Amino acid sequence: MMAAASADLLTIPPHKASWSNQTHLATNASEIQNNTNCFLEDDALSSALILFYSVIFVVGLAGNVIALFAFLCIHQKRNSIQVYLLNVAIADLLLIFCLPFRILYHVNNNTWTFGHILCKIVGTLFYMNMYISIVLLGLISLDRYVKITKSVKRPKMITATQSIYICCAVWALALTGFLVVVVPSFFKSEVRNSTRCFHYRTKKNAMTEAVLNYIIVIIFWTVFFLLILSYVKIAKNLLKISRRRSNFPNAAKYTQTARNSFIVLIIFTICFVPYHIFRFVYITSQLQNPPCYWRGIIHRSNEVMLIFSSFNSCLDPVMYFLMSRSVRKTVFQLICRRIHGDSSITLESTSEIKLGQYTQERFSTTTPHSSSVKKKSDLIK
Repeated sequence: MMAAASADLLTIPPHKASWSNQTHLATNASEIQNNTNCFLEDDALSSALILFYSVIFVVGLAGNVIALFAFLCIHQKRNSIQVYLLNVAIADLLLIFCLPFRILYHVNNNTWTFGHILCKIVGTLFYMNMYISIVLLGLISLDRYVKITKSVKRPKMITATQSIYICCAVWALALTGFLVVVVPSFFKSEVRNSTRCFHYRTKKNAMTEAVLNYIIVIIFWTVFFLLILSYVKIAKNLLKISRRRSNFPNAAKYTQTARNSFIVLIIFTICFVPYHIFRFVYITSQLQNPPCYWRGIIHRSNEVMLIFSSFNSCLDPVMYFLMSRSVRKTVFQLICRRIHGDSSITLESTSEIKLGQYTQERFSTTTPHSSSVKKKSDLIK
């Protein structure tokens, strides 16, 4: 290709080619040569990616399969938080199923053997499910915030049915974006190097895709700052109630719940913030033509940041366990049945933190009886 471009450049008669055309061809030939001679792959980085992605695949698959089974074993009517967590587990599993393709790619010395279309499908599916998880975690924070700050006159703000509709809308929007990105690959006639995948690409001729990437990054930071505001508000309210009812047997539970409220924020910060801080630099470099040295640094940095984002699929099961009492009880019962072989242990589960009922209790000014104290204890377990 480089030779052909060079030949075209040399055989154009001077009297038939304008100076602008010659400059354009020379620029294209220079870019082609620059891309051909710039090797971005690193053997040490590939080995590290194989190791980390393998660990994430095993741990994430086991954790999310157990969590999904626990959600399906909850016999009582699910609440909105459990609906969101169930969808997060599904998104994590779909992302995890993309990891073996990345592992095989690096094992084969960064050689892709499955064709350009499957490369596009796997890559897009990976990012699609990552951002579905991000949106759902944001919806969880919004749900908790609304329930912790609502008034008694509005006892139901977000029901389980409404959360199902919201999740369906999220999946529909994500699927639409997936089709917009993938479908054009079936109709492109130009020849592409089918042996490369998951690598640095320029976006000079794909401005729409670059703009879409910018929009997605802006959406992430919007969700992240909303997370900070909502969970700070939640923690302040819970700690205030804990101090106000310090003489109650269950007062310490409010403090514990306040700490657990920051789980989603911690996961966001560890897994997604480093990647999205660097994302602006990465997308901007794709629209330009940086030297090979900087391109290599940008490519390797992006791969390292992506490991942190993939690690989210391992941390999410911890979030399910800490945020949902139903998941905790179901998992413990499954473990007990496995260890003791006692089939009489049922999979009945109780609901998780009922923030709606908790806020009603928040407005109560009467001193509770022993039975109501027990009820409050159940709300914050």
